[in-house]
Amino acid sequence: MASSGGYFIEDLKVGQRETFAKTVTEADIVLYAGISGDTNPMHLNEEYASQTMFKGRIAHGMLTAGFISAVLGARMPGPGAIYLSQTLRFKAPVRPGDTVTADCEITEIDLAKRRVTLRTLCLVKGKPVVEGEAVVMPPSRGA
Repeated sequence: MASSGGYFIEDLKVGQRETFAKTVTEADIVLYAGISGDTNPMHLNEEYASQTMFKGRIAHGMLTAGFISAVLGARMPGPGAIYLSQTLRFKAPVRPGDTVTADCEITEIDLAKRRVTLRTLCLVKGKPVVEGEAVVMPPSRGA
């Protein structure tokens, strides 16, 4: 483990997993809209959203995907890791009050290139809401 609380690439193993869970609040959605500039009424206006296929407001997809970043940047690999790429497939909506669990599992380690590939998944009540794959560059003991 790195002194910053995360992992050096040399300490990581294929199959290693880490999670982060958070309940999405009204404040999270409003603050994300303000920070990102995404003021789509699907996220902010219940009257509008109730007339759509979702029958109510939903959280921003990128807010939900951001919980993956919490795992990668703060837990595994953790501090010092550089996020290189992320694919995302949005599978189901997240609503205010839902608890999202981001689950990341290492699927490949390339020591020569200092790259780690992870399966990324966000779940609500055990069902996938976001699926994808991330590539990160963790810190190394030699760098």
